[in-house]
Amino acid sequence: MSDPILKVEINGAIATLTMNRPDKRNAMCEELLVALQDFYFAPPEGVRVVVLTGVQGHFCSGLDLSEHVHRSAEENLYHSRHWHGVMEKIQFGGLITVSAMFGAVIGGGLELAAATHVRIAEASTIFQLPEGRRGIFVGGGATARVGRLLGPDRMTEMMLTGRKYSSDEGLALGLAHYSVGEGESQDLAQTLAGKISRNAPMSNYLMVQSISRINDMSHSDGLFTESLAAALSQTTPDAEEGLRAFLEKRAPKFR
Repeated sequence: MSDPILKVEINGAIATLTMNRPDKRNAMCEELLVALQDFYFAPPEGVRVVVLTGVQGHFCSGLDLSEHVHRSAEENLYHSRHWHGVMEKIQFGGLITVSAMFGAVIGGGLELAAATHVRIAEASTIFQLPEGRRGIFVGGGATARVGRLLGPDRMTEMMLTGRKYSSDEGLALGLAHYSVGEGESQDLAQTLAGKISRNAPMSNYLMVQSISRINDMSHSDGLFTESLAAALSQTTPDAEEGLRAFLEKRAPKFR
């Protein structure tokens, strides 16, 4: 029996997902996209945080272009919208995802990483959007997510020139939150996932659901929405437990 295209390992509240296409630098084929979709749309009970990574030196090298050569415009439109649906679920579906990245984080791989919530880049990491050199355009959400991280002007330059960013440059630009040495991303990812999993569930949910949306709102609408999120979080049993634990100088025990 061959290895699964997406390896899933559960340890308590943390699931580790490993993209497993070593011969293709973990390029995103339809089967791998569906495997991610299946996990995120019906996660195992009790899982709160996901660590997403790749195998044999690469996170994800983008779309498997061999599947796209003979697609019609209509088929490509539907495929792009399928990507959007899966990436939206990763970002807003309720699970927190930590990316442990190394090697290629290119094209669709960068679109995937940008949909995750915490990104760790090892020294070998290369960020790139090379679609212009292939005669195509991004279709997995890069204009909405990578463009937000970099700003539209810098993303335009990145695509026009095929520019590559290193892990440290990615850290400075917001493509990564942490830059670590080779072989260190998984340990840090598991440590951070453990911390996140011990947060109050509603606090995690509101941070993910509210902050990026507030960024799309007007100043006054954003502040009002912030007040609603604060009011909701501060009336939960976990809020009461968190405040009591602080006053009693102990670790909180959330639901």
